[in-house]
Amino acid sequence: MYSVTNPATGELVEEIPNATDEQVEAAVGRVHRGYGSWRRRPVAERAAVVLRAAELFAERADELAAIMTLEMGKRINEGRGEVGVVVDIFTYYGERGPALLADEPLAIKGGEAVLTREPLGALLGVMPWNFPCYQVARFVAPNLVLGNTILLKHASICPRSAKAIEEILHEAGVPEDVYVNTYASSRQVPGILADPRVQGVSLTGSEQAGVAVAADAGRNLKRCVLELGGSDPLIVLDTADMDETVKATATARMRNCGQSCNAPKRIIVLDEIYDEFVSGFTKRVAEYYVAGDPADPATTLPPLASIAAAEEVAAQVRTAVGQGATLRTGGKRLGPGAYLEATVLTDVTPGMDAYREEIFGPVALIFRAGSEDEAVAIANDSPFGLGASVFGTEAARLRRVAGRIESGMVYLNRAGGSQADLPFGGIKRSGMGRELGTLGIEEFMNRKSIRL
Repeated sequence: MYSVTNPATGELVEEIPNATDEQVEAAVGRVHRGYGSWRRRPVAERAAVVLRAAELFAERADELAAIMTLEMGKRINEGRGEVGVVVDIFTYYGERGPALLADEPLAIKGGEAVLTREPLGALLGVMPWNFPCYQVARFVAPNLVLGNTILLKHASICPRSAKAIEEILHEAGVPEDVYVNTYASSRQVPGILADPRVQGVSLTGSEQAGVAVAADAGRNLKRCVLELGGSDPLIVLDTADMDETVKATATARMRNCGQSCNAPKRIIVLDEIYDEFVSGFTKRVAEYYVAGDPADPATTLPPLASIAAAEEVAAQVRTAVGQGATLRTGGKRLGPGAYLEATVLTDVTPGMDAYREEIFGPVALIFRAGSEDEAVAIANDSPFGLGASVFGTEAARLRRVAGRIESGMVYLNRAGGSQADLPFGGIKRSGMGRELGTLGIEEFMNRKSIRL
């Protein structure tokens, strides 16, 4: 069952039945049929449709933000900001797409050749709840320009976001058989991937979901892009302004109520500034992040996406403290609704669960490092490798440390984030493939060599 439950109150607002197997089969048939005509449309026409979608997303930003607030508790201002990134993504691929798909002459021995860039066919997208519009945009926009068609399975708590996105794309000129929203269940995903009419899958979600989908994709020889969990490190080498560094790192950790895959979840601070940083960071978290109504622009700490999510994160905090971590502030569940106090933990050691697992909520772990080498070692001592951040005052030192971190992305003197023209993705247990930027349009592409 797809359902809308207000996480601020726990109130069930709407329920939508899952699609039947017959409805899923029909949806697969639609996107397969739509591919034949969509791929033959000139790339300039496909790009124009994507640009029109950008305009419509901008026009409906307030509506989409309100839907996200109701479905998963996102602060209303953060929802508007998310739609702004969506507009940037559709604009980027609408403007840059034709050039990114241009034929490339190849200098070969004994003749000439050209590399063409062509679509593959119908694709499945399995999307998460934490960024209901942005996650869809970074998969859909480049593939529509490329000429692929999309069957979209959104998170079960985001049916209204899913429907609104489909309406916008169809209004923009995407044919109804080119983008199809389905309220399929997770149990139906293996069958979709086994269908020979489906050529690939993009999933953003948990590590467990990624393992299952990757297994199904591999068994059926389907292209696969996975953006999974993360426990991103943020190293603070030194600072010329402790207050600004504390503010920047706290803001990055608590954004989206801590429910961001590439948020800095492990903050690693060199010994000489550790005590001052922990004191300032704890004070900032305790005083600034106060639970409130996510629809109120003044709120700084919204609920988590569900009561189950809040209870899971609270249990992780209790386990960490029980295993010897120091609770500096927060950690308590608040109600009604899916609220959890903003939390700071220190003294987390390798033997504790929290050292290895991802905590997907408003919880920051702060580690002490005696040297740059130790900071890098802590940063890399993780099964994940999505993003990382390094703060400091010396450009050469920042670049040196960035080069030593095992991750798909590193940000210097800023923490995480995403933008349309910057490739996004990770390594290790954080997934495979890239989205956004020039690389994002290549994952489900047939790079065809033609010998002239």
